[in-house]
Amino acid sequence: MGYYWVVSCVLLWCAVVGRNGLAMRNEEIMISSDNYDYADALGKSILFFEGQRSGKLPTSQRVKWRGDSALSDGKLQNVNLIGGYYDAGDNVKFGWPMAFTVTLLSWAAVEYENEISSVNQLDYLHSAIRWGADFILQAHTSPTTLFTQVGDGNADHQCWERPEDMDTPRTLYKIDANSPGTEAAAESAAALSAASIVFNKTDANYSSRLLTQSKSLFDFADKYRGSYSGSCPFYCSYSGYQDELLWAASWLYKASGESEFLSYTIDNQGWSRAVTEFSWDNKFVGAQTLLTEEFYGGKKDLAKIKSDAESFICAVMPGSSSRQIHPTPGGLLYTRDSSNLQYATSSTMVLFIFSKILDRNHIDGINCGSAHFAPSQIRAFAKTQVDYILGNNPMKMSYMVGFGSKYPKQLHHRGSSIPSIKVHPAKVGCNDGQSEYYSSPNPNPNTHMGAIVGGPDSNDRFNDERSDYSHSEPTTYMNAAFVGSVAALLGETEPRSLQFPQIDDWKANEAD
Repeated sequence: MGYYWVVSCVLLWCAVVGRNGLAMRNEEIMISSDNYDYADALGKSILFFEGQRSGKLPTSQRVKWRGDSALSDGKLQNVNLIGGYYDAGDNVKFGWPMAFTVTLLSWAAVEYENEISSVNQLDYLHSAIRWGADFILQAHTSPTTLFTQVGDGNADHQCWERPEDMDTPRTLYKIDANSPGTEAAAESAAALSAASIVFNKTDANYSSRLLTQSKSLFDFADKYRGSYSGSCPFYCSYSGYQDELLWAASWLYKASGESEFLSYTIDNQGWSRAVTEFSWDNKFVGAQTLLTEEFYGGKKDLAKIKSDAESFICAVMPGSSSRQIHPTPGGLLYTRDSSNLQYATSSTMVLFIFSKILDRNHIDGINCGSAHFAPSQIRAFAKTQVDYILGNNPMKMSYMVGFGSKYPKQLHHRGSSIPSIKVHPAKVGCNDGQSEYYSSPNPNPNTHMGAIVGGPDSNDRFNDERSDYSHSEPTTYMNAAFVGSVAALLGETEPRSLQFPQIDDWKANEAD
C-alpha cells in the first residue's frame, strides 16, 4: 500500500509543480511498475473473443476447446441469427453490449492500427470485429427492425451447460417502430460506423455496407425514440438514450465526414453532461472524447462537449481537486463492486486516447482546479491501471487468465468450466453441469486464454471462486476496452514475437 501511496504523491507533486514549468519528464513519472509483455497481453486479450464465438466456427479457429453451437438461432422467426458472441460466462447473445464491444474494438483498431500491426495482431482484431459486425448486420432485418437478444436470460442462468450442448429456449427479442429501443439501435449504429472505418482500406465494399446500415440504424434510433428495456433485468438502461445518440452521431461523422452528423452533435450538445464512468450503459465520455478532437480541429461550437470530457479526466486523475473515482489501497480505479474492471478498463482506454488527442493537437494538458495534467501524466496514470490488471497489485496476480504465472483458475464461465466436447463428447445436461462442474473446487479444465475477470473488491482482495460471478466472470466489453488500453503501451517495451501457431500446446486446450 505504501508503494502506491508514494506513486500517488509523485503524481500529485508533478501535477502541482507542472503549472510552474517544473513538470517532470514522462520517463520520470512512469515509476509505478516494470513494463510487462504488452504484446503478449494484447494477443491473448484478442484471442479471448474466439472463445466467445457462437455459431459455426471457421477453420482458422485457434481456441480448440470450443465447438459449433447455436446453429438454429433465429429459426423461430425465420431469420438468420447464427453467429455473434456469447456475452459473458453464459450462453445468451445480448445485442446491446455486443454492439458496444464492436465499437470499442473498432476504436482500438482505428487509434492504434500501427501499434497493433507491429505485433502481427491486426488481422486477428479485424476478425474479432467482423464476427460481431456481421451479426449486427444480420440482426437488422428491416429499416425499423433490430433483433436485440437471442436466448432466455432467466432460463439460461438457471442452467450450467456448454454452449455446444445448449437446450435452453433460444427466445428472440427485437425492437421496432411500435416497441423502440433507442439505446440498442444507436449503439448498433455506432458499432457499424466505427467498423466501417476499420475496413475502409482493406474491404471497401464491406465498409460501405457497414456505413449504409449504420445510417439506417441511426435514423431508426432517432426517429422512434424510446428507452430500451428488452434485456432487463440483465442490461437495463439507467443513463437514458441521449448518450447513445451522441455517440452514434459522433462515429457517423468520423466515418462519413458528412456535416449533418456534426451538426446533430452541436445542436444536441445540451444533452451532454459530466460523468464519472464509461460503460455499456453510459457512452457520454466516449462521444465527448471523439468530439474533443473536432473541437481542437476548429469546431469551437463544441466547447461544452470538450469541457465535459475534461471533467471526466479530472474525476479520475490522482491529485485532482475534483477527483470522484477513488482508487483501492493498491491503486485500482474503483467505480462499483460488480465487475469493477469493466469501468477500470474503459476509463483507462479513454485516458490513453484523450492524452493522444492532446499530443496530436499540441495541447500541453488540462487544468483540474489548481492541478495541471500534461498528456504524459495522464498516460502515466493510465499505465498504472493496465499494470495493476497484469499483476502489479497486492495479490501479485494477473486478472487476465493465462497471463503470467498466477491468474484466476475458477472462471465463472460455462464452456471453460466443463470439459471440452472434443474430449468429453457425451452431453452434459443442465443439472449435471451444475453439480459436477459449477460446484467443483477444481480449476476449470479449459483455460479461457485472455479472459479478464470482474476483478478484486474495494480492498484489493480476490477470491478465486467460480460462484462469485461479480468478481470472476469475464465479459466481451471488458476485454474490448482492455484491447484499446494495452495497445497504447506497445511502444513501452521491445515487443517479443508472439508464438501462437501451436495453440494446442497451450493450457487453453488442455481439456483433458
